Amino acid sequence: MSIRDWPAAERPREKLLEWGAASLSDAELLAIFLRTGVAGRSAVDLARHLLTQFGGLRPLLEASQTLFNQQLGLGPAKFAQLQAVLEMSRRHMAERLRKDSVLDSPVVVRDYLKAMLRHEPHEIFGCLFLDSRHRVLGFEALSQGTIDAAIVYPRQVVKRALAYNAAALILCHNHPSGSLEPSAADRKLTKLLQKALEVVDVRVLDHIIVGDGDPLSMAEHGWM
Repeated sequence: MSIRDWPAAERPREKLLEWGAASLSDAELLAIFLRTGVAGRSAVDLARHLLTQFGGLRPLLEASQTLFNQQLGLGPAKFAQLQAVLEMSRRHMAERLRKDSVLDSPVVVRDYLKAMLRHEPHEIFGCLFLDSRHRVLGFEALSQGTIDAAIVYPRQVVKRALAYNAAALILCHNHPSGSLEPSAADRKLTKLLQKALEVVDVRVLDHIIVGDGDPLSMAEHGWM
């Protein structure tokens, strides 16, 4: 049976328009993105199949183009559309952050950093640079690899903070393994950067670790 033959209340698009996107399952949201199914499968059936193949929505969204294109019903055009949607989401969150103090939007900050870093296959260290009112001036990824003092150079962080004329910043990095527990190197680096940035009167407000689940705030745990 085609989705067009389903009761209106059960069709993903109509359901979204009536009740909002949050009311839809992962399969229903993906079906709207796919728009059409394949022979013998509706868009919803295909979406369920793809979620099973990838092991969930996040692995599908983070899949490489090669792996994505190998799946039934997908291809370069769909991959390009998906990347455009993800980038629009990241830019939308960035715009929200620029309007208000990050202290007033901690959830948005974490969602933004998760969107920027969770999909990365390697550890990425970055900084969210802030003005004196703690509004976002910009975000930069400053290094890739294991997080330790040999990879993240304090002078580089200081240099970029001065280039932005930042008054404060939020450090961040991801754990591709999904673990949110800060390592001894993470804590050491945080202290080292705090001391280096104090010299140029730039405050380190937090160090966010991105992994599985909600990002972890080292400041909230009293680790800095």
